[in-house]
Amino acid sequence: MELFDWSLVSSTIRMVTPILLAALGGALCSRVGIFNVGLEGLILVGAFSAIVGNHFTGSLLLALLFAALVTVLFSLLFAYMTIGLRANEIVVGVAINFLGLGLTTFALRAVFDVKGAFYDKDMAGLPQWQIPLIKDIPVLVDIVSGHSPLVYFAFLAAVLLHFFFTRTVTGFRVLAVGMNATAARSLGLKATRLQVLAIVMCGVLCGMAGAQLSLGQVTMFTEGMTAGRGFIALVAMMLGQAHPLGILASSFLFGLMDALSIRLQGFSLPTQFTAMLPYVLTIAAMFFLKDKGASSAGSSQQSTR
Repeated sequence: MELFDWSLVSSTIRMVTPILLAALGGALCSRVGIFNVGLEGLILVGAFSAIVGNHFTGSLLLALLFAALVTVLFSLLFAYMTIGLRANEIVVGVAINFLGLGLTTFALRAVFDVKGAFYDKDMAGLPQWQIPLIKDIPVLVDIVSGHSPLVYFAFLAAVLLHFFFTRTVTGFRVLAVGMNATAARSLGLKATRLQVLAIVMCGVLCGMAGAQLSLGQVTMFTEGMTAGRGFIALVAMMLGQAHPLGILASSFLFGLMDALSIRLQGFSLPTQFTAMLPYVLTIAAMFFLKDKGASSAGSSQQSTR
């Protein structure tokens, strides 16, 4: 088995999707001056909600909508605490992470009466879309085709978010609120409303990220199945300077390491060693690019003062 081939690129695209979606959600919050560290908990809630919605409705569309709805409710809790009550956003984000982990663990026992993981052999996962236009192109068909709809949605969301920030009036207003919320309010902009809207959209994207994990990759739910992807998404957002295209590049790097760690397991390397590669890269990225990451976080916190 070769270490680097075209199938590794295809695997990277699948692995990058949850990180990319969550990082884009974090970028929306960052652009309105809110540093959301609760991405991990939001993704986990979305993953569990997608399984619950699919199990009880049998509809993948309703499962995705249910995942988005439940995650938005958690996001509104974050918005109420940080904007309404002016609580520290770092503390609230950490609390959301622990709340998501605790509630999904409890709900797994309460709803499905199982511990550790839930799997239903009759449950259908997200479909794998085959793109007919490239079916006769050997390399492209292995890379571009055969992914779930959320994979294509993630890359489309990055492009649309870039267009939103650079070509729309509302996008300019969002950027203005992030730079200085007080000055934006003095100009008549509804800063609070834009901040809440950004947090809600972050919830939707994190819900889709969780649905991709539980329905697009494994079609099951396990306790703590996010395995730090929310924090990796936060780092990807910081390294990308909250810019959608920059986030796309940094997320692809983390997705590559995630896919590579799985590939290395086939070379008789210890599982513990291969599993830690994405997190080693995260630490290295924060160390070597700490100034860029700090500026992204610092600008978010400064604008809310």
